[in-house]
Amino acid sequence: MDLGGAYYNPKDQVRALEKLREKLPSLGAPQPTSGKRDRPRRALRLGSDQVEQLIAGYRSGATVYELGERFGIERRTVSSILHRHGVPMRRRGLAPDQVDDAIHLYNLGWSLARVGQHLDVDHVTVLNKLRERGIPTRDTHGRPRVEAGGAR
Repeated sequence: MDLGGAYYNPKDQVRALEKLREKLPSLGAPQPTSGKRDRPRRALRLGSDQVEQLIAGYRSGATVYELGERFGIERRTVSSILHRHGVPMRRRGLAPDQVDDAIHLYNLGWSLARVGQHLDVDHVTVLNKLRERGIPTRDTHGRPRVEAGGAR
């Protein structure tokens, strides 16, 4: 009859814990200051000529992600600049005929990611459009997805 199994003779575990404890700083020791701290960075200010370039880039078809990368700023900052200057934002999505194409490709067995890549939109956009149309979706293994609250 084994009462304790691997924990019956804890000498090895005690030694391992003592070694770990030795690596810890003592409770009275001052906290070490690291040279690198995560401080909020100061927002990069674009000059008026850069703002004009950003707006021109957006109007010529660049995405907020591409412009953020190009100017070294967050995509949300790009959107804020565009809003501040009254630039109408594009809504990327799928036209009704593209939704029909997405449904067809998805029913052929394409993944949401592949359909999205083909139509140049995010896979979540495809998923949302399929759900709007009542198309049953699959899990990552190709099995029919069980709706939330449903039995498995």
